[in-house]
Amino acid sequence: MATYHSNVASHVRPADEVEAELSIRTIGLSDLSRALRLGWADFEAMPSHALMLCVIYPVLGLVLARVVSGYSVLPLLFPLAAGFALLGPFAALGLYELSSRRERGESATAWDAFEVLRSPSFGAMLGLGTLLLALFVVWIGTAQAIYVAAFGYGGADSASDFVRRVLTTPQGWWLIVVGCGTGFLFALVALCLSVVSFPLMLDRHAGAFEAMVTSLRVVARNPVPMAAWGLIVAGLLVVGTIPFFLGLAVVIPVLGHATWHLYRETVAIAPNARPVVTPPPREPKPAADFPANLFPWRQHDRK
Repeated sequence: MATYHSNVASHVRPADEVEAELSIRTIGLSDLSRALRLGWADFEAMPSHALMLCVIYPVLGLVLARVVSGYSVLPLLFPLAAGFALLGPFAALGLYELSSRRERGESATAWDAFEVLRSPSFGAMLGLGTLLLALFVVWIGTAQAIYVAAFGYGGADSASDFVRRVLTTPQGWWLIVVGCGTGFLFALVALCLSVVSFPLMLDRHAGAFEAMVTSLRVVARNPVPMAAWGLIVAGLLVVGTIPFFLGLAVVIPVLGHATWHLYRETVAIAPNARPVVTPPPREPKPAADFPANLFPWRQHDRK
């Protein structure tokens, strides 16, 4: 049950304690299908919430497309779009919270997504998110280096010239093979480190290291289903970029909700596991306190 203490100053739980509560299940492709169906059901039940949380994705996509409309940086458009797969697990934190609440039969509103800020593991989540951001930055730099190795520093004369270079020249074919292969390695690292890390930290107050180790154990136990999951994520993200990244407003929330259910499919919690205390309901916050009411520990400190 994804519940947590109301006192944000609480520490994450010891790694050995968390590890003793967990066991890794062997899953099949049918379990991936079930996670996606449940993710879609969550999206249908909470569409306005998910769209509100994820509207930044299509907006950011349009901004990125406009920024790279200068032909000198046009080659970075695809790497930037592909980078969503690296940052998505962290960006979907609010979606995990909404799926968790719906799983428990609780009502969920858009504001409830910000309850993740009260988790004792939020610092660990932020740390792992920073690691994924660093991986994203390295990927962009690597993609740029691969393009320079293929075509040099000179930019294309136009978008059509860029497409012609990539699709009809030996250098372009080399760029496609090496670039996609390198991108696959970056995506593989991100998948192995984060496939269930953030849901676990939210659910059991695990630290970042223990969460990453658990993700690695999940991948090692289920290499074929996890490879299929990575392909599903990549494929849906590609579909979501059409047209003009607007499809990400649906794809991102569905994948976020589905990731929570994938965590439930792959990680079993021992029946005798120590229960995690549910915080008392929060008092309504006046609109005048916004945005301070997004950070409940500040108000706690003033008491």
